[in-house]
Amino acid sequence: IQRIYYILNVPKNIKRGNHAHKNFVQVAFCLTGNCKFLLDDGKETMELVLDNPTAGLLLEPMVWHTMYDFSQDCVLAVLADAHYDEQDY
Repeated sequence: IQRIYYILNVPKNIKRGNHAHKNFVQVAFCLTGNCKFLLDDGKETMELVLDNPTAGLLLEPMVWHTMYDFSQDCVLAVLADAHYDEQDY
């Protein structure tokens, strides 16, 4: 783990993410509350809900991910295998 960041206090009807990484691998956990993910690897699209702090979502390279429908109390923690790099989007 090279970086940890949190997404919280997301206003209603706001989407986050809307990108894929070229090389980064990340794992997302909802520490409290819940949110939805829309995942697209170019072949398959999947929607799921993160709502359990003991279950993480592995976000592999080249998977487009959009997070949305955040509950008011949602705290989304993301563990990344590299430091932020604007060129990796």
